[in-house]
Amino acid sequence: METQCQRVKLNDGHFIPILGFGTYTPEEVPKSEALEVTKFAIEVGFRHIDSAHAYRNEEQVGQAIRSKIADGTVKREDIFYTSKLWSTSLQPELVQSALEKSLKSLQLDYVDLYLIHTPVPLKPGEEILPTGEDGKLILDSVDLRHTWEALEKCKDAGLTKSIGVSNFNHKQLEKILNKPGLKYKPVCNQVECHPYLNQSKLLEFCKSHDIVLVAYGALGAQRSSKWVNPNYPILLEDPVLCAIAKKHKQTPALVALRYQIQRGVVVLAKSYNKKRIRENIQVFDFELTPEDMETIDGINRNMRYYEFLPVIDHPEYPYSEEY
Repeated sequence: METQCQRVKLNDGHFIPILGFGTYTPEEVPKSEALEVTKFAIEVGFRHIDSAHAYRNEEQVGQAIRSKIADGTVKREDIFYTSKLWSTSLQPELVQSALEKSLKSLQLDYVDLYLIHTPVPLKPGEEILPTGEDGKLILDSVDLRHTWEALEKCKDAGLTKSIGVSNFNHKQLEKILNKPGLKYKPVCNQVECHPYLNQSKLLEFCKSHDIVLVAYGALGAQRSSKWVNPNYPILLEDPVLCAIAKKHKQTPALVALRYQIQRGVVVLAKSYNKKRIRENIQVFDFELTPEDMETIDGINRNMRYYEFLPVIDHPEYPYSEEY
């Protein structure tokens, strides 16, 4: 199957499949769904599975992976699994136990990639979103370079093969890259990226430092009012994408995914619909022309679906920078 060979080499020598399956479960969806769709995704050929402590579904996702190993569909080394360190555990002394907690939920010995989920620290504790009496998130402060050193130790301990970041702007990345005594560079930066927010400047910056860009929200966003501005246009209804899709006899979603792959961006396809999951793996069956790519570049409007506005006042809020 061609999907197997489409991998990108990371700066630490490991390889990441260029197409990944995103498992974020919206609150209205029962967690048991994560188990079913992850199993199905592996059955149809996905080998890169992306989750996080904050998604509260690692137990189900881990169970799905283990059941597909048990029935002989895959071996553990065929699966590339990503987890993420949540904002309430950014204090260096909390990092390793947070990863160990994820491993315990997953019942796996290691993860392939461990990311700092966001650069904005929140008050440590069990709550994913610690809120004060005023209903606002309780922010914290931490030197991200120290958090990074704790991730390096997790890699040395064999708890994760690779380490990276998510939702960082170029200045936050630079802070880590220029850190005295840096042992490992981040292998990737996972950010919102789609034709309406093509991240061309950040992509260029990352490429120049041998850091892979990983795209989430690649198909636009599910309309979760908590995070997403409901007045924003729906990406997959864009007339330009629809016209290119029609020309290639593909869906707009496949065109949006293919666009990223041809830019060398690792792309996460998230769907809880089996028909679409099966369809998304067909992204390797066609190619966009240079003109198509240029046309899609032209619909960029630097528009974020996920603005994380509740933390906009934090000095580490990543989106105040242009990229």
